[in-house]
Formats: sequence, C-alpha cells, structure tokens
Amino acid sequence: MPPSEQARWFAEEVQPHEPALRAYLQARFPSLRDFDDIVQESYTRLLRAQAGGGVRYTKAFLFTTARNATLDLFRRARTAPLHTVAEGAELTLLDDRPGPIEQGEQAYRLEVLAEAVRALPDRCRQVIMLRYLDGLAYKEIAAQLDISPETVKVHMAKGMRRCAEFFTERGLLSASPSVAKECST
Repeated sequence: MPPSEQARWFAEEVQPHEPALRAYLQARFPSLRDFDDIVQESYTRLLRAQAGGGVRYTKAFLFTTARNATLDLFRRARTAPLHTVAEGAELTLLDDRPGPIEQGEQAYRLEVLAEAVRALPDRCRQVIMLRYLDGLAYKEIAAQLDISPETVKVHMAKGMRRCAEFFTERGLLSASPSVAKECST
C-alpha cells in the first residue's frame, strides 16, 4: 500500500476509534499509568499487520491488539529482574494489597474464568456454581437439582475438564499429558 493510501486508511479507519480505545483501556486496566505507549504499540502492530496482508476488522483488531499489548507489558514487568537489597537494609511493608500488575493479571484470569463457566453446558454450569459459589455439598446439589450425587460428580468432572481445556487454549494452564489425554477423549 502506498504511503499516501496508508495515511488515508489510517485516518479514516483507525484514528476514529482512538477515544473509544482509550476509554476501553482505562476501564479494563485502571492501574495502567501510561495509555499512550499502549495506543502507539497497538498502532504499530496494526500497521504491520495491514502491510502484511490486510486487516479485515480494523476496530476489533485494534482493541484486541491493545489488550494483548497491555498484557504483554504486565507480563514483562512481572518478569523484570529483581535487584538485591544490601545486607542490613531495613524493609518496611507499606501495603500488602496486590500491585497494578497483579490486579491486571487477576482481572484477566477472572474474565477468562467467567468465559469458561459461561461456555459450559447448562447443567454443568449449575453444578459448578452451586458447588463453588454457594458452597453446597454434592448431596445438597443433588437434592436441589433432583439428580443423583453420582450425576453431580459426573457434571463436576466434566465442567472442571472443560474449564481446564479453556484455560489451556488461552495459555493460562499448561496441559499435562494426563489432562491432554482426558480432554481429547
């Protein structure tokens, strides 16, 4: 694509989404301090993708790219090398709440968990929610849903296996050989 055509495409197809993108990032990642870097990184990735063969859905690609760039930033910050503290230095714990990186990662994991639970079949979802949200025992769940406790166990196992598959597909859980074999059957 010639530079003038690329500039026109960017001005017409990408820039109008910037205010919505910034609002999305601020709502999704409130602990992020500098949205400008993420927006610029998203533009760079979008332009590379456009040059490499075109982007069909510009807005969707832009928002997904921004989310991924933010998560990449959080991951890099989490794996940054730690500096050692000189011996005898006094350390004061000011706040034991999770930091912005941990909050962003927790929010992402909770979102994926909610997606995984929503993707379950109705009965599995009911059983999982009664067990983990309401804290009911298998017998109590069986009585409430008018099914046998063995059926509750089957739905629990099926739901947990599907959630594990969901997490594995999104890179949040590494598949062990036994889980991978179970999931493929």
